[in-house]
Amino acid sequence: MAGFVPAIFVSGPQDRGETNMADDGRTKTIPRRTPESAEMTANVRRAMAITAAINRLTFNDADEVRALFSDLIGGKVDDSFLLAPPFYATGGLDTRVGRNVFINQNCTFYDLGGIDIADDVMIGPNVSIITSGHPIEPSRRRAAVTARPIAIGRNVWIAAGVTIIGGVTIGENSVVAAASVVTRDVPPDTLVAGNPARIIRSIAD
Repeated sequence: MAGFVPAIFVSGPQDRGETNMADDGRTKTIPRRTPESAEMTANVRRAMAITAAINRLTFNDADEVRALFSDLIGGKVDDSFLLAPPFYATGGLDTRVGRNVFINQNCTFYDLGGIDIADDVMIGPNVSIITSGHPIEPSRRRAAVTARPIAIGRNVWIAAGVTIIGGVTIGENSVVAAASVVTRDVPPDTLVAGNPARIIRSIAD
């Protein structure tokens, strides 16, 4: 089973047709037992080693956390970046983080499809940003990993316990209420809540 990590990549509400999953060219598919699958597995092992080092630190070790997170994503984060360990990831090289971003405790990023976090974003504790899943057909479910990108716009607040599913864009200044599951795009300047998350009201100034 080299190159296949079934216990790590999870499916979600998108597999029930609850999100905008049209084939727009953004879906990545990695079949098992391929060079791409072997590379994915190597990236998982690398990420788990780095996050284990992060998780031996505390919030007071901000400089060391930033250095290790920079190693994880393959590029230096801004000095304004803050992360409160523990933190979990199955990749990192497909994550982009802007300035003045705060990530609270116990967050999980699966970035195979790409995670783009703009400036001034606040991410609460226990948030899962999951770009990857599996084909829904039983005969194909263990045959491949699929992934779609997630983009979080400037000045977004993701509250505690939120899950964001691959293929979603969250518009700038928006708020995702605690425990929501985001399966569709969120317009800018909007409060959303629920499972699946729905628009509650505009929060434009």
